Amino acid sequence: MIQSIKNLSKKLLSDNWYTLNKYTFDFQKENGQWEQHQREVYDRGNGATVLLYSAAKQSVILTRQFRLPSYLNGNNDGLLIETCAGLLDGDEPEICIKKEIEEETGYSVKTVKKVFQAYMSPGAVTEILHFFIAEYTPQMKISEGGGLAHEQENIEVLELNFEAAYQMIATGDIVDAKTIMLLQYAKLNQLCL
Repeated sequence: MIQSIKNLSKKLLSDNWYTLNKYTFDFQKENGQWEQHQREVYDRGNGATVLLYSAAKQSVILTRQFRLPSYLNGNNDGLLIETCAGLLDGDEPEICIKKEIEEETGYSVKTVKKVFQAYMSPGAVTEILHFFIAEYTPQMKISEGGGLAHEQENIEVLELNFEAAYQMIATGDIVDAKTIMLLQYAKLNQLCL
């Protein structure tokens, strides 16, 4: 099924943090008829995320931080447990994620492996997220991490037993999609045996 669009127009609604545009376009349905659609699309750029794991310790490094949208949508304290992540901001995904690992967790990791990429919320957000895994050792810890003060990050670094972290999906303690995806990847690929 090949679909087409024409007469695409864009109206800027907000350029405060990132950009929110309203698009109007004609969409051709499978039967050949055209209909007009309107959609609001948020463009925040692309990002990268990583699961830091230790096969030897059977553990993972995750972060906990306040996320206002989760608070506004029923998360009582607004805190989410997540894999380390960040926006590319013009960097290549591998360079970005290595910087984010050091800033957020305090680990200096030289080798990361990209395992896949995905649109995280394609109905409203343009973002593609690049997913990585990286093995860590205690010797790689060079600082406390916690994020950058000028970015108003207040990140808690967590080292958790892999099976305990994986079970936190079932208990609802981990509800962040990228984190669930990477923990599932680790389980399927037996990274922490």
